[in-house]
Amino acid sequence: MAAGTSNYWEDLRKQARQLENELDLKLVSFSKLCTSYSHNSARDGRRDRYSSDTTPLLNGSSQDRMFETMAIEIEQLLARLTGINDKMAEYTNSAGVPSLNAALMHTLQRHRDILQDYTHEFHKTKANFTAIRERENLMGSVRKDIESYKGGSGVNNRRTELFLKEHEHLRNSDRLIEETISIAMATKENMTSQRGMLKSIQSKMNTLANRFPAVNSLIQRINLRKRRDSLILGGIVGVCTILLLLYAFH
Repeated sequence: MAAGTSNYWEDLRKQARQLENELDLKLVSFSKLCTSYSHNSARDGRRDRYSSDTTPLLNGSSQDRMFETMAIEIEQLLARLTGINDKMAEYTNSAGVPSLNAALMHTLQRHRDILQDYTHEFHKTKANFTAIRERENLMGSVRKDIESYKGGSGVNNRRTELFLKEHEHLRNSDRLIEETISIAMATKENMTSQRGMLKSIQSKMNTLANRFPAVNSLIQRINLRKRRDSLILGGIVGVCTILLLLYAFH
């Protein structure tokens, strides 16, 4: 029985090592594909700046098919290796010798670490490839737009420039009008606030005058006295002026 279980464990380890070797080779090829795509894309980008070549970059459809095929194969290998690791984990839980369990757990942990490293490397390479492809698609679209714009007639380009300038002038005019309206609204709000403040002060003064009649009477008397003093002073000044004139003409 022990020999049978030992053979089962060795068979699982053999399958795990075989899958790990296959994954290692696949991931190396996958990484080379991504690197080749990146270098060729940069070279084609430099060529497009100095020529009018509008052929698709790197035969994009072929590259995409190769990428998808390799990604599916690697995902299948990762799934198979995950299944083998699960079977190995079930075996270690069912084994009866504690010292044997420790050795088996160490081996299982090493295979799990390898699986985790391969999975991380695969997702990282796949994400890099996808990012490069999306960037190239975007750059290709921009280049097409530029070529389409350059391919237009000079008259159309001139008209487009005039329309753009006119549009910019209209936007500037709208912005100035909005700023003027904002200033006018702020001034109106400020004047309304000041008018309300003056009305409040006047109301308070009237309230105080009504509450304190004596103060109101005193203020009226002071005003009368000021008027009387002004009349007296004006009379004195007038008399003095007449006397000076009479003295000056004598």
